[in-house]
Parts: sequence; C-alpha cells; structure tokens
Amino acid sequence: MKAPNIQAASMAAIAALLIFSPALGQERQDRQRFLRPTTESSDDPRRIPVPPGPKGPDGVLVLTGGLIFDGTGAPAREGTLIIERNRIARVVGSNERSWPDSARVIDVSGKFVMPGLIDMHTHLTYTEPGVPVSLALSVADQTLRGMERLRYFIESGITSVRDVGSAGEVPYRLKDWVRQRRLVGPRVFPGGQLITATGGHGAEGLDIHAPGYGTMREASGPDDWREAVREQFKRGADFIKIGSHYSLAEVEAAVDEAHALGLKVTADAETFYIDMAVEAGVDMIEHILPRSDETIRMMAEAGTEAVPTLIPYIYIFDLSGGYYGSTSRRFSFSKEENLDLLRRMREAGIKMGIGTDLVVDWFRYMPASYINEMRQFLAVGYTTEEVLVAATRVNAELLDMADKLGTLEPGKLADVLVVDGRPDRDVGDLANVDIVIRDGEVVVSGGQVVIPRHVPVAEPSSNR
Repeated sequence: MKAPNIQAASMAAIAALLIFSPALGQERQDRQRFLRPTTESSDDPRRIPVPPGPKGPDGVLVLTGGLIFDGTGAPAREGTLIIERNRIARVVGSNERSWPDSARVIDVSGKFVMPGLIDMHTHLTYTEPGVPVSLALSVADQTLRGMERLRYFIESGITSVRDVGSAGEVPYRLKDWVRQRRLVGPRVFPGGQLITATGGHGAEGLDIHAPGYGTMREASGPDDWREAVREQFKRGADFIKIGSHYSLAEVEAAVDEAHALGLKVTADAETFYIDMAVEAGVDMIEHILPRSDETIRMMAEAGTEAVPTLIPYIYIFDLSGGYYGSTSRRFSFSKEENLDLLRRMREAGIKMGIGTDLVVDWFRYMPASYINEMRQFLAVGYTTEEVLVAATRVNAELLDMADKLGTLEPGKLADVLVVDGRPDRDVGDLANVDIVIRDGEVVVSGGQVVIPRHVPVAEPSSNR
C-alpha cells in the first residue's frame, strides 16, 4: 500500500481553508488597543489622538421629568439625564437632585428621552431633478445642498449620518464645520467616493459631464483598488465603500488595505458579488438586493452586517414601476421580495441597521422616510423597542462608534433626542421632535433649529 503524502495532504487542507474560510487573514486592525484609556482621540472611527482638555459647551445640562430610553435594550423608565459639557454624566432617579445650582435645567415632563438617531446611508451632495448639470457639478451648489440636507436630518432627530458617497471634499468640510460648531447639523461620517470597477454600479456611462461625477472612483485591477482605498483614507474617510462589479482579487485587495488602515468596508453588492464580498472579509452589505439562502448563511457565519435600505426601492417601485436602465441591477425584485429577504436575514441572525439612501429630492420626505424604514423592520418581526435599538445602539456599532455613541450611558457623547409621545410603542411618534442635543449643545428646540447669536470678537486696540 502506498504511503500517504502527508505534505501534499497538509497543503490541500490549507488550500481548502483559504478557499472556504471567509475573511481569513483579513482581520481589521483595532487601532484603539494601541491607545491608553486616558488618551483622548477624535470622535470618529479613525481614532486620531487629540490634545487633552475640556470639550463641548461650558456647564451642566439637566433634563428632568422625562421617560428615559437609554438604547441599551432596557425598557423606558422615569429619570433625569445629566450632561456635563459634551458627555453623558449619569442617569438618576426622577426624585434625585444631584447637580449644581448653576446647571441649566429643562423640564421634559411627559416626554420621551432617547439617544439621537443615526442614518447609516446618506448622500449629502446628490443633485435633484431639474438642476442644470453646471450647478449639479458646482462645488458651491454641492456644499449648499449638503447643508440643506443636514438641516432636514437634524430637525428629524438624526444626530449622526454616514455619507456613503458624495462629491469631492464637500462631506469632509461639512464634517469639520459641524465638529467645530460653525454649522448646525448631525455628525458626518464620510466614506469618500464609491470605489467600483470600470463601468460598475453608479459609473455606467459616467463622464465629466455627468451630474454624479466626482462621487465615484473607478478602479481596475487589485493594485488600483488598493490605491483607491488609500486615496479615500488620505482625504479623511471614516470607512470605505465599494460597489459591484469587481473581481475577487480586487475586492480582496480593497478589504485588505482598508482593514490594515483600521477602517470598516461596506459593499453595495448583489447576487454572486455578495458572495465575493463576504469571502473577502467585507464588514457590511448595503441594500436589500437579491442573494441566495446560501449567501445569507455565509453572511451569518462570517458576522457580515447589513444596512438593508428598503425605503428607496419602495419609492422607485411606486414612482417608476421598476428599477430600469442600470447594468448593475440586472435582476428582478419587488417590494414583496425585498421584505421577504429582510425577514430571512433577520431569522438568520444578521445584525442590521437603519439607513435611508434618500437620493434626488427624497430627503424632503423626512422624517417619514426614516420612520417608514423602521416600519419595514417591524413588519418582519422586530419589536418596537428592538427597532429603536437598531436605530441607535446597533447603528453606532455598525459605525464603529459604539464606545462613544448610541446609548445614554456615562461617558458617552451627549447626542440626545426628546420627543412628544411614546416611540417605544409607536415609532410614528418620532415625527414629534421637540429637542435635539448634539455634542452637549441644544441645536433643536421646539422642533426648530437653534442658531445662537454670534459672539463678537473685540476689535484690535488702536495706538493712534
């Protein structure tokens, strides 16, 4: 009997492991483990060290008399929320008074206090119907469009948005201006340009005269895909977004580079391209596009997350009857099939968050769009409280910001929403926004954006 070739058998086993084990060798680098707990870092997934010192507005802000839903999964309870500068200090009992006399106290009796909502799929610079191409490509107009969308989001109780593809430097500048309190709006987490292969999703027929020019980065070959990731990182991306089509080698290169840089990767993918993305170790899949039961199983086993965004497809089917004219949408699907897919993904245990993908002028439907996205989750078996957690804590986890956002726990950033009603019983009550606090500052009061009067700077003294 011929002796077995142990070396050959070992090599075959390794080859099989490489083929069938998703994400092997593609683990994302956890930059936080290299930072001491006392080291302060930027309030984004990049975790860049920043100078120590007080952050946010001076003083203490107290919300008393409300019903507090902290986002951890615990039921709402009566209590008082205490904010010091831009951080949650503590949640105390409704009868406990433990704050300084100098604190600003807001009575929210009969109202619902919860973490600020997060939208995981936005495009801040996208143009609208009827806008001339010259304006659609104007950096000035793109910036103003982004500012307008930020107002709609913050007035809807959304205190953080993930921008998954916008033009040029605009989302980065909007992020910085909000961070510096020079512009009222939600936190912006930009991903930069969508990276896709030549002629891939969003790049069909793309040229310098297309309204979406500047939002895409076409790449060809693994080296170019790796370079495209580095370009987004250089500009300040908080994550990387890719889109089908691509080869397995290309998506592997992009994921490997992004993970080495400490960034998560999300993919706008469908059918067998989802299989490729999961095999390459991508962190998340956008949209509720067709995939097999085997692909759902792969996602569940690999821990691949999802942002389904059913609402834009509901609009597309209602307004146009179907998704037409795109080579990256060569399949049949419907509202009913999408809802069934969402149900199967829930049953498989896939972690899913809330995102809206409001292209063209659909942001004007807010907050109805966000609420109706939540209702799709309810339709497949989520409880109302689970949907609120998905919109807050789970979304923060998907953002790689769970240590700073998503719950009303001591030490977290003070992004808080106060609404009239009981959204833990009826998510429709989220339309009744009263107060929004972002980074410890009241930015919406009585449902309207608050812009404090500027503080004049003293003129230079004259020696005349």
